[in-house]
Amino acid sequence: MSENDNTVNIKNRDARYHHGDLRSALIEEGLSLLGQKAVEDLSLREIARNAGVSATAVYRHFPDKAALMQAMCEVTSRALGVAFQDAMAAADSPREAFDAMGRAYVRFALAHPSEFRLMMTATPPDVRRTHQGPAEGDPFLMLSESLNGLLPPDTPEQLKLVKRLQAWSMVHGLAMLMLDGQVPADEDLIGPVVSSTFL
Repeated sequence: MSENDNTVNIKNRDARYHHGDLRSALIEEGLSLLGQKAVEDLSLREIARNAGVSATAVYRHFPDKAALMQAMCEVTSRALGVAFQDAMAAADSPREAFDAMGRAYVRFALAHPSEFRLMMTATPPDVRRTHQGPAEGDPFLMLSESLNGLLPPDTPEQLKLVKRLQAWSMVHGLAMLMLDGQVPADEDLIGPVVSSTFL
């Protein structure tokens, strides 16, 4: 989800609207505006105006601002899932894939700070949730399943939860420290810090 991916030009936006895809156009416009202003400063009226439709049209797809924010979070979460999949695909072992996923998390946060912050505050992930079967692009289920693959099969559920929290704390902590300017957003720091040595 690059900056260009979040930008909806008038020509494409009109095409989507006339083909009944106004919902996607509104989400993309919201993500585009999110790169320019804080979440609390976003308004459905402005998003509608920039999408070239009336404010009333927005309510056919989203009953309120919270619903649109939720949809924006879902798009961002899927993009993070894609980043995880791409990072893991280049790895040579399950452990390398797990570490690659962690590094992708930090890089995604740095590349998409506004969307990342929205995703973490509007719909915080449930680290207690587990899943039997394909994670289907859900980044936090992907994290859980990848980690489970590295732990002994008889690992107690409480210890699995602790390990998930350790993994998430490491990558989220580094991401936030870099986003907040507490440490340099230096690519050379990401690899050494993000390591599965805690397993």
